[in-house]
Amino acid sequence: MAAMAQFLHTMVRVTDPPKSRAFYEALGFSFAREMDIVRNGEKEATNYFFSLPGSDNVLELTYNHDGRSYEMGTGYGHIAIGVEDLDGTLEALKGQGIEPERAPYTVSDGGSRLCFVRDPDDYRIEIIERG
Repeated sequence: MAAMAQFLHTMVRVTDPPKSRAFYEALGFSFAREMDIVRNGEKEATNYFFSLPGSDNVLELTYNHDGRSYEMGTGYGHIAIGVEDLDGTLEALKGQGIEPERAPYTVSDGGSRLCFVRDPDDYRIEIIERG
């Protein structure tokens, strides 16, 4: 019998690690650690790991030191996170100049309030109010 699989992390490539770190910390992630990837004596990339309460190292932000940029592609959808206070989270992001795509809304009667924001590299993040 195969062992049970366990979700470990999502990785996204970023172009401005300090700006991305501030964004994800405003969403409630906590910075856990960083790890340099060295090839042939040169620092090729740095991985930044972020945790959520009860879930360690669930998000890996990768910065490649060669200055490359990225295209979003058509396959990426979004990362969804749950927060206790959607308005408070949006207020923290507003302090960094980040506004939701549209005002918080519900998909169905009695459903959770949610909205979408974009991180500094334009990745869509769905924020769902739990609580």
